[in-house]
Amino acid sequence: MDQAPDHAATASAGALAEVAYASGIAVHCAHDEIVDGDALVPNPRNPNRHSDEQIRLLAKIIRHQGWRAPITVSNRSGFIVRGHGRLAAAKLLGVDFVPVDRQDYATEAEEWADLVADNRLSELNEMDGAALKDILQQLDSGMLEVLGADLEITGFTDQALADLMSQFESEEEPQEVETPDPPAQPVTRPGDLWLLGRVVQCPRCRRLTDV
Repeated sequence: MDQAPDHAATASAGALAEVAYASGIAVHCAHDEIVDGDALVPNPRNPNRHSDEQIRLLAKIIRHQGWRAPITVSNRSGFIVRGHGRLAAAKLLGVDFVPVDRQDYATEAEEWADLVADNRLSELNEMDGAALKDILQQLDSGMLEVLGADLEITGFTDQALADLMSQFESEEEPQEVETPDPPAQPVTRPGDLWLLGRVVQCPRCRRLTDV
């Protein structure tokens, strides 16, 4: 079990900014307190399901990026409203303390609505393929080396990235093909008759005539 949450002070732009740490992981998000994750109670009616792969990726992101979002807990019920997946990721990482944001909900309906909306709203996002490809290519050019990380901290597995890039390539407009210059001595000249099997085409009216 970890000791009480630790804190470290760092200088930023000439001013001191306090950065909290939860079990050694930096907490960059706003939060009310840092608590033992075992004390948090998941909502038994949470409809959102998290796959093992999703939890693995989320744990990897938290390990490299720190906490960018807290676990939201209802003061009314005591249940987790947002962050069930983040808590599971913390347990996978083996950390004890997590940042918590406590929210007041006037009614049970208000709390449930926020519980459902947390994941539903993200499902309605539309990704700009060109902008996403540009960002991923920049990240893949070495920008993540300073973090000792790879592109999986974007939430994409290697296979998902490969599928995504191949999709972008298929959506790109075909390149223009240069039209070669006509030969100095063309094979066909005005007045030529071409025999097409048993059909002759008139060079003037272009009419086809059986022979």
